[in-house]
Amino acid sequence: MLLEKRPPFAYIFNKIKRELINVSIATVVVYFLTSEFDHLIPEIPLTIPTFLGTSISVILSFKLSQSYDRWWEARKIWGGIVNDSRNLVLQLQAFVKQNQDAVRIIAQRHIAWCYVLGRQLRGQEVMEGLDRFLSGDELKSIGCHSNKALAVLQLNNAHISKLREEDEIDSYSHVHLNSIIVNLVNQMGMAERIKSTVFPVTYRLFLHMIIYVFIITLSIALRQTSGYFEIPILLLITSFFFLLEETATQLQDPFSNKPTDTAMTAIATNIEINIRQMTGQGDVPEPHQPNGFYLT
Repeated sequence: MLLEKRPPFAYIFNKIKRELINVSIATVVVYFLTSEFDHLIPEIPLTIPTFLGTSISVILSFKLSQSYDRWWEARKIWGGIVNDSRNLVLQLQAFVKQNQDAVRIIAQRHIAWCYVLGRQLRGQEVMEGLDRFLSGDELKSIGCHSNKALAVLQLNNAHISKLREEDEIDSYSHVHLNSIIVNLVNQMGMAERIKSTVFPVTYRLFLHMIIYVFIITLSIALRQTSGYFEIPILLLITSFFFLLEETATQLQDPFSNKPTDTAMTAIATNIEINIRQMTGQGDVPEPHQPNGFYLT
């Protein structure tokens, strides 16, 4: 997640350097052709590139809106996970009067679930460091599952059912705790839906094609302008288009382990801090620190 710090110029430039190189080549070629074969290339009125530029602006606005919706939905999902994580521990402490050790075990598993879900969504190594929260038998149990986050939730759900069987909690408490588990499963499913639903690749391909057509037509329309001015002007104009398009592309994948994605590690760390303090455990970690201009 980007912070309120100015990203370095190199980060911004690297996002569009390939497109700017292509634009430079295209404008130089068009400028050469219009200079050498001026009598063969018909004049293009400025209204045509103006119309194309307006069309590009409308398409970019739509893509930015849709991409931001995906990013904001991902952030709301993790906001819901934070709330349900706190509710789970608070309700366990309220309902389970005698067996507080069970509360701490379930709380530890839930911390593990938060880290597992974030890593799973990012396609990272899931099992690393889980021995801090789970026993050896539990690690073996979830190791054979393809969806390890779901396996951790299953362990907690089974433990809560066992508390009910042993009369540690009553039926009402059991139903209430199960509803929190259901909410967590739903939030995990919504995050997985965003991860697995790919933004149409053809959308970006066609948008780039329109931008290059805009560059060529505008270059021909500005044929009377000196090349010393024409090429920098075209680079400046198109760089804004490509920057906005790249911004939308980055936002559309909020679980891709990029600077613009959801700060799942930081959120999971905050959940761990909250739960450890609520259950009176030591070894409370420090908040996850930003990596320069973004937070992971």
